[in-house]
Amino acid sequence: MAGDELTLNFQPQFDVRTGAVFGVEALARWPGVASPQELFARADCASLSERLSRTMQRKALQAAGRWRGDLRRLKLSINVLAEDLVRPGYEYWLLDEIAAAGLEPQRLTAEIIESSLVVDPIAAAGRLARLRAAGVRIAVDDFGTGYASLAYLTTLPLDMIKIDRGLIRDVVGGTRDRIVVRALIALARELGLQVLVEGVEDPAQLALLQEWGCDYYQGFLGAQALDEPALAAFVSEVRSETPAPPTMGRA
Repeated sequence: MAGDELTLNFQPQFDVRTGAVFGVEALARWPGVASPQELFARADCASLSERLSRTMQRKALQAAGRWRGDLRRLKLSINVLAEDLVRPGYEYWLLDEIAAAGLEPQRLTAEIIESSLVVDPIAAAGRLARLRAAGVRIAVDDFGTGYASLAYLTTLPLDMIKIDRGLIRDVVGGTRDRIVVRALIALARELGLQVLVEGVEDPAQLALLQEWGCDYYQGFLGAQALDEPALAAFVSEVRSETPAPPTMGRA
């Protein structure tokens, strides 16, 4: 962080029905580690998790604020840590950063994981509610891996659930996995929530998600995480290949 060596890659997120890129998830990169998970694990050991999180959130917001052309239409997802949500005033800091970057709050999705809510769930829910009231969308990441996930569906101000890649891995051949994923999608629909499935790597997985009415997906079947120049080229290419929706004539 002191040497400004941290960068971002962006993994595209796709509309299940049309194949269009609707958004991206910002992922931290540093040459010294193999993955964002290892980077944040090291930061946690050094008591730098919150500082690292805010640094990457600011970088992601500023990058999206500079985007033009096809990239300007994309939604941006950022990861929010427990250390962020326990800090009084975090929501106001984030809204100030959004404004400074020149972004509309509606373009941003804050992704939380269940462990982010354990310390003080009431305070966390209040901060998330204030972000959502300002236009920021709220998503639960890695959904289906925690024991309390279902309870949070009724107590948090949510817009979306992201189904964990571990549940989709064997969905084509595994009867139980298929039942669970299909049930989670149906439950989300009943609650008025959108669904994004992570870790989609096979056309057969995507076909099932289309059949079950899933909204979005993310994974190597669509694209890996890309730096900004590669993302711009990829989005432009996908947009040129995606058929335009049919126009509706007047009655």
